[in-house]
Amino acid sequence: MTGQSNTGKNGLTYAEAGVDIDAGNLLVEKIKPLVRSTRRPGADGEIGGFGGLFDLKAAGFTDPVLVAANDGVGTKLKIAIDAGKHDTVGIDLVAMCVNDLVVQGAEPLFFLDYFATGKLDPDQGAAIVAGIAEGCRQAGAALIGGETAEMPGMYRDGDYDLAGFAVGAAERNRLLPAGDIAAGDVILGLSSSGVHSNGFSLVRRIVELSGLGWDADAPFASGKSLGEALLTPTRIYVKLLLAAIRSSDGIKALAHITGGGFPDNIPRVLPAGLAAEIDLSTINVPAVFSWLAKTGGVERDEMLRTFNCGIGMIVVAAPEKAAEIAAILSSEGETVMTLGKMIPRDGAGVVYRGTLAL
Repeated sequence: MTGQSNTGKNGLTYAEAGVDIDAGNLLVEKIKPLVRSTRRPGADGEIGGFGGLFDLKAAGFTDPVLVAANDGVGTKLKIAIDAGKHDTVGIDLVAMCVNDLVVQGAEPLFFLDYFATGKLDPDQGAAIVAGIAEGCRQAGAALIGGETAEMPGMYRDGDYDLAGFAVGAAERNRLLPAGDIAAGDVILGLSSSGVHSNGFSLVRRIVELSGLGWDADAPFASGKSLGEALLTPTRIYVKLLLAAIRSSDGIKALAHITGGGFPDNIPRVLPAGLAAEIDLSTINVPAVFSWLAKTGGVERDEMLRTFNCGIGMIVVAAPEKAAEIAAILSSEGETVMTLGKMIPRDGAGVVYRGTLAL
């Protein structure tokens, strides 16, 4: 008989194919208060339209250059999914984008997210967006829109992925890196909160080797489960760095230490003839990295190229301004370490001295 579906009826629906429009609408209603909590000058609209609006003039810039960045959270999401804890990975998502903006001297203005899942759970989605909103508040950015995609057959039930998109602005004459980085400039390091959002494919392999479950006590963090400790969100350095940039003219460059660690990230902001000399003994290495190195038998250089090892952000400062900048950052509650200096390059872009206390 023609025209009849395999279900024995003519009215196959989108919901029967696995996509629940009502669940999507419910999620939008759940997250509207979270989005409102991120409002800032230039962004006053409601979500739900076809695009998010931002008034650059209202944000107070005179001669702005726009700076854009996008990123994800990577396989750290698998730990959130397996541990059933979804309220902090949104902070990671925002952090990975906005920290890349501030290293160019830009103030984050607005953020958009992309959330893709196999079967939409409005409560799970709201928890994720709550983290995104918290990250936006920490960065001073408005959450002006996003996209939720329910894709059965692409993701298993419970699985999801996140991507984020951030736009910031800097006054044209305050963009970083500056063009006057020179040998002798001081390298300062700002502490990380832990693993941040890079290297989690290796982290998960090491956890497998350990035989521990996500609900086991974390060997390196008293009073926390292993899953909870490893999900510690990425630090957002925006407000304290903007305070330092606006208070001193001594910051010449910033480098966000993400995947690739010191050797891949610091040279991205350096002139061709200079290298960074880092004294590893000055780094206060968080216990999580010692546990990962020992449990996985990971060598020092592999640790330094995979993880931040305790330093989430690098500041290159003029020698005569380094103490002033360190004092400004310390007054904002930052832990500042003097790591080394810029030297003439003869080979690698990063040269190590001292011993990393793993």
